[in-house]
Amino acid sequence: MIKNYDDLLSLEYLYKKSLDKQRKKVLVCAGTGCVAGGSLAIYEKIKALVKENGLLVDVDLTKEEEGIGVKKSGCHGFCEAGPLVRIEPSNYLYLHVKLEDCEEIVFKTLKEGKPIERLMYQTNGEVYKTQEEIPFYKKQTRLVLHNCGHIDAESIQEYIGNGGYKAAAKALKMAPMDICKLITDSGLRGRGGGGYPVGRKWSQVLAQENPVRYVVCNGDEGDPGAFMDRSIMEGDPHKVIEGMLISGIATKADTGYIYVRAEYPMAVNRLQNAIDQAMEYGLLGDNILNSGFSFNIQIFQGAGAFVCGEGSALTASIEGERGMPRVKPPRTVEKGLFECPTVLNNVETFANVPIILLNGADEYRKYGIENNSGTKVFALTGNVVNTGLIEVPMGTTLEEIIFDIGGGIQKGKQFKAVQIGGPSGGCLIYDENHLKLPLSFDSLASVGAMIGSGGMVVMDEDTCMVEVARFFMSFTQRESCGKCIPCREGTKRMLDILEKITEGKGEMEDLNLLYEVADTVKNTALCGLGKTAPNPVLSTLEYFYDEYLAHVVDKVCPAKVCKGLASIVIDPDICRGCSKCARICPVEAISGRIKEPYIIDQNKCIKCGACIEACPFKAIQEV
Repeated sequence: MIKNYDDLLSLEYLYKKSLDKQRKKVLVCAGTGCVAGGSLAIYEKIKALVKENGLLVDVDLTKEEEGIGVKKSGCHGFCEAGPLVRIEPSNYLYLHVKLEDCEEIVFKTLKEGKPIERLMYQTNGEVYKTQEEIPFYKKQTRLVLHNCGHIDAESIQEYIGNGGYKAAAKALKMAPMDICKLITDSGLRGRGGGGYPVGRKWSQVLAQENPVRYVVCNGDEGDPGAFMDRSIMEGDPHKVIEGMLISGIATKADTGYIYVRAEYPMAVNRLQNAIDQAMEYGLLGDNILNSGFSFNIQIFQGAGAFVCGEGSALTASIEGERGMPRVKPPRTVEKGLFECPTVLNNVETFANVPIILLNGADEYRKYGIENNSGTKVFALTGNVVNTGLIEVPMGTTLEEIIFDIGGGIQKGKQFKAVQIGGPSGGCLIYDENHLKLPLSFDSLASVGAMIGSGGMVVMDEDTCMVEVARFFMSFTQRESCGKCIPCREGTKRMLDILEKITEGKGEMEDLNLLYEVADTVKNTALCGLGKTAPNPVLSTLEYFYDEYLAHVVDKVCPAKVCKGLASIVIDPDICRGCSKCARICPVEAISGRIKEPYIIDQNKCIKCGACIEACPFKAIQEV
């Protein structure tokens, strides 16, 4: 039990001293992606081998043992190359590690101190021995993700040994309004998508007359391809808890909720473990550090509805009601959870707070650009060479992210577009205005896109942008709560039109109607999710109108993605007349005579592709 600030400093010194005695550390990535690739078995194997050789140190940092520490860390970020193993203090990062590599890692690297080059990042014949040298990491600025991949994600001792909870202890000695002012001066804006100034929100909650207040952390994260918040919750849960605790101090709230979708079991388990540890150490609960301030946190698991990422729908869900947005005002800061003033921020936002409290507003503002200070975490996915979790200063350009950190487009293909902000975002294209655009809340809004929670899907030349719009509209339509007519009916109507176009049945008036419906939904939907639902449609109509025309007028899909616009044909110069295609066709669309070229009746063909796979001479192709 930590009773005061001096106790916390003493423990920090003790744990740091113990960590320093671990002359070598093995950090096995135990984020969801690497776990799926078998990293837990790798962890157990390395741990067993180290123990057999008498080198393993206990996880309890109070023992100050010398030896090798084997730990399960959070996500290292370089998901494309997992499972990942980091060796400290040499900072070697081993990629694509397999179970059979464990003995070599233990005996060659841990015992002899030699690197295993075949497991290291290589490009153009150059071997990058340390993690920090790898281009994927070199151009990042990891503030929020600093601990992810570097500490045991399940150890409060390691978190404290790396300065954890000092920011909360500092906040307990400050006046609530001074904390709100510090956050305001830092320029921190909400990282959940809207970009609302965090200090202003906290000040508004503090100013309410109702003495009952709540702090709610939004860890719902329902965007396709997004895993920023999940990785933070899994890799550095105590930082999220500390940020919420500071928010409670700043707004005089005594209760916090973390709303996490049930599809994130590892995040839920690690958060609960962190809460239990903080309670045991006296950093949550009653009379924290003898300050007279009490704060408790509990986890609420959501059922996975996308709409529950919206603030009022989220609070309704916690209250036991159906997750549906409500009309505003009143706003959440006035009447949020249980009709009480509520601070509602997302995981990444709370993870920024301890950094600001420890280092000050001026230091934080050194990162980013005017009115957009700090860093932003993105999930970089799609047709890019290096996929994974990245963190860059606000104002970094798309060009730097995609081509420097991301390593460019896979298989030498041409870059076509990038979808930012998930279903609520828009598509940006390959031109000087977009690629060199400094990423910020304001700049993206000016081109019809938004940062959102940080999903970033890169697309190459083989992507059909009409199909991209159809995919996101299909997702949004399924996830609509149905409360308001514009979203419920408008998204369904837009999806119907897009499906008609991708099936080759579109007409020119459909394009005009698509724009009109999208514009209506954007301006009349009840909540922010409904208002931004048309963004993928509107942005693709603006920047890829020629592809829509090709689908509607020429009845072709330039990317050859839309099956309804494809034709399967037999090349008569190659066909040997073996009849295999005719025999396998499920609708008898293929006819001909043995040893003569066969033909396909396009009116009967359902474009299943069975004939393409069956042809031994590669005479059948989709055009």
